[in-house]
Parts: sequence; C-alpha cells; structure tokens
Amino acid sequence: MTGTFSRGLIAGAAGTLALHAATYLDMAVRGRPASTVPQQLVDAVAHAAGSAVPGRGATRDARRRGLGELAGIANGVGLGVVFSLVRSAGVRMPFPVGAVVKGAAALAATDVPVAALGVSDPRTWSREDWIADALPHLAYGAVAQAVVAGLPTPDERVLPRQAASAGLVGRSLLLGVATGGRSSLGVAGPMLTAPDGAVKKLSNLAAVAGELYADKQPGTPDRTSAAALPARLASGAAGAGMLAKRQGANAALPVVAGIAGSAAGSFGGLAWRRWAGGRMPALQAALAEDGVALLLALAACLTGRRRSTRLTLVSTPA
Repeated sequence: MTGTFSRGLIAGAAGTLALHAATYLDMAVRGRPASTVPQQLVDAVAHAAGSAVPGRGATRDARRRGLGELAGIANGVGLGVVFSLVRSAGVRMPFPVGAVVKGAAALAATDVPVAALGVSDPRTWSREDWIADALPHLAYGAVAQAVVAGLPTPDERVLPRQAASAGLVGRSLLLGVATGGRSSLGVAGPMLTAPDGAVKKLSNLAAVAGELYADKQPGTPDRTSAAALPARLASGAAGAGMLAKRQGANAALPVVAGIAGSAAGSFGGLAWRRWAGGRMPALQAALAEDGVALLLALAACLTGRRRSTRLTLVSTPA
C-alpha cells in the first residue's frame, strides 16, 4: 500500500505535470511567450546568496532556465509531500475545497518569493497575468487533491475519520485563543492532558514555563510581528489537529478554528496588554493573561481526553 511520503511524491509529481501541461496549453492557444520569472528568481536567489550563475551568453541563459525549472519541480513535489502529511494528520476536505486550497498554496509558494525578492510586484499584474498564473496552479491543486484523497494510507484505511462535532470545533477555537496568548499551549495543552507520555509531558511543561518567563522580558518580540505570528498560527493549527486526532474526527474545520482563534488571541492579547499598560503594572497584566490562557487551554483539552481512535481486535476461538 502507499505510505504518506510516497503518496506525497506521487501527488506532487502528478500536480506538477498538470501545472506544466496547463501552462504550455495556454501558451499554445494564446501564442504567448514563456515567462522569464523563473530565471529572474534564480538570479535573485543567487544575488541574495552573494554569488552568480556561472557562464556567459547562451550558456548562462540555459543554466538559468534549467535551474528555474528544477526549482519549480522541487517546489511542486515538496508541496505534494506536505499535503500528504496534512491528510495523514486527519485533515479531510471536499474535492472543490481541497483543490482550491492546494492550488492557492502552490500559487503562494511561487509568488511570495517572487514578491519578497523584488523579482516582480503582483500588485501591478494585469487580469490576464493573474489568469495565466492562477489557472495552472488550480490544475495542480485539483490533481494533487485527487491523488491524496484517492490513495489512502494503511492507517487511514484502519482508522476512518468521522465528521467533527460542533463541540470539537469550539474547543479548537478556545485552544487557538489560548495559543494566541501563549504559543506553546497549542501543542502542550493536548500533550499535558493526554493519558500517557510522561517524558513528553515534562518537556511540554518546561516549554510552557519557559514561555511564561520569556513573555515578561523586555526583549520579547511583538506577538503579531512577521517573525512571531506564523509560529502562533501553526501552533494553533497543530493543537486543533491533535484534538481532532484524539477523537478520530476530520481535522479540517478544527484546524481552521484553531488558526482563527490563534489570530484572535494574538491580536486580542496585544490589545489587552496595551490597554492594561496605563492602568496596572505590566507584570500584573501579563500574569492575568497567563491565567486566562491556561484556563482556556484546560477547558479546550480536558474534555474528550479519554476518547481513543484505536481499534481493539478480540480473537475468538474457532
């Protein structure tokens, strides 16, 4: 049977093939030239690394094109593995939603580096430019979604997922809010309330204690900064996925709730600290936030912690 990693490789390769086929079909129908963005991106990466693509003239151009195409293939295959891992973690999406989400992720993985390195500004692109960029990535997303949904792993066959309950989605939202306050609670909450795993509990307890201390230090970065916010959102998503796995439920809606709650908790916590800054000592405001975050995490994680998705096989005499 297909494992998570091999399924991801298949999904990424098939999606990349679909993306290239859609791109070349568009070029054949409209007669448009090939994009030079991959070569420009190679130049930008080389420049950022303090080097340059070797060679001159046609030789250098061929290397730039080859490196650009190889980077695109690696990007597409790598995303396929990520999508397969997410599927194995319990996230199930209907085909239209999954195709759009995966296509958007592939589009972002391409366009964000282009914008960040100054290769091109997507805000200046025309409608035709966006269509030429979006449709091939949507084709990638549709094929990748079809593969990851159509090739279940052995574990997925044994442990099918049920629909997430409203209570689970609500608890995922609460855990996300707690994570926005203290990022370590996203993973530590489910781990500390699990029925076993003493070593993991100790390590997660140490992580929470470390963050509670670090939060009070003046050099701690803003939780909504570009460096800190993505980690909080990821922690909220991971914690929600763990709650869903505990109940054998589809993690798609809980993960969305966890991300939304983490964003709300991050910006809400920052607003609280700024509001409380002129009304009480900073340490008192931080300790109050600690208490709220811990209570929310406990409320989210204590419920349902004894439920198991494991199947017990009982042999009977012949």
